[in-house]
Amino acid sequence: MKENIESILSQMKKGVLELLVLALLDEKEDYPAGLISRLSDAGLNVVEGTLYPLLTRLKNSGYLSYRWEESASGPPRKYFRLTDDGKKYLKELKTSWKEFQSIIEIILK
Repeated sequence: MKENIESILSQMKKGVLELLVLALLDEKEDYPAGLISRLSDAGLNVVEGTLYPLLTRLKNSGYLSYRWEESASGPPRKYFRLTDDGKKYLKELKTSWKEFQSIIEIILK
């Protein structure tokens, strides 16, 4: 039973990760390790193997752009930021999330 719950929670996290990453990048541009740290600080543990494909997909969809910045502590970092289309997409996702959240709250009460 516990394994089933963990599997379901994992799927739920993956389902909202796109929204959360876009929301974090709306606050400020960031590099992947910074995003992972911010997600972890909020209580959501994400690994690079999950984040990198998402960032690539969002970039290829035109929702993110990036720039390289030299790092004093290693190789250059790729900083991602929202494009104008990414900001519009995030707004739509937030609206959809609020509607979905309302439905869930109605059913769970």
